[in-house]
Amino acid sequence: MARQLGHVKYKGTIGDIRHFKIKGMSGHFAGLNGGATAEQIKNGASFVRTRENMNEFAGCATVGKAIRAGQSQLMKTMSDPQFTGRLTGIIKRINLEDQSEARGVRAILITSVPQHLVGLNFNRNNTVEGSFSGELETVANADRNTVTLTVEAFETLKQLNIPAGATHFRFVNSISVISDYAYNSLTKVYEPIEPALNQLSKVVYSDYIEIAQGTTPEVSVVSALNGTPAMTENVSLLSCVGIEFYQKAGNEYYVFSVGNSMKIKNVF
Repeated sequence: MARQLGHVKYKGTIGDIRHFKIKGMSGHFAGLNGGATAEQIKNGASFVRTRENMNEFAGCATVGKAIRAGQSQLMKTMSDPQFTGRLTGIIKRINLEDQSEARGVRAILITSVPQHLVGLNFNRNNTVEGSFSGELETVANADRNTVTLTVEAFETLKQLNIPAGATHFRFVNSISVISDYAYNSLTKVYEPIEPALNQLSKVVYSDYIEIAQGTTPEVSVVSALNGTPAMTENVSLLSCVGIEFYQKAGNEYYVFSVGNSMKIKNVF
């Protein structure tokens, strides 16, 4: 039974029309009930392509979840509500690049086309480019288990987009490993080719830097995976850079819930 929430807003179903909300979006949405049954989709001859797409989409969602897990420490303050969907869409583009397997079981080989992930901002409303107009770069060591973030000296008040009330900021150098994924015909799911390396991560911050008139000197932040693991050709190292803003009260620093930004700067 539908329940009226206002003059025209309600939840539930009236006849063949269902009404619902979508996370992260304003307003109410409506759609028709019905469509194919679960049995038809699972076994119907006319739904072969649908099953292939569903199988690969599930694999892409798994890879996206692994990437988010590698950056879990920063997801709450850095990402927007639509980040998961945008990331899954990029993983699907990577999935489509594979020509070695049949439709429905194509591999997800990030090592082959890492460029699809480079530049992805975790929050499209607060991008790194919008927060900071200075020069920053990340460089990995030969073993791909350590990344150095270097931020050139910059004019603090001119080159930072500072949220009201912020007194300090920090740069973030976050790295994480993501394995290529392949479909396992026995388990019927996509699995990492290198499970022992998959999702290894390290987050390192710069010192707190006061927001004040003048020049912020060059900043260098080194992030190294614990245990110096040996990378293989089946894994990629995601190099993410970010900026977090804080308000200092007494001896404590309180991170802002707005104005922070992070993006995938490089994939090594």
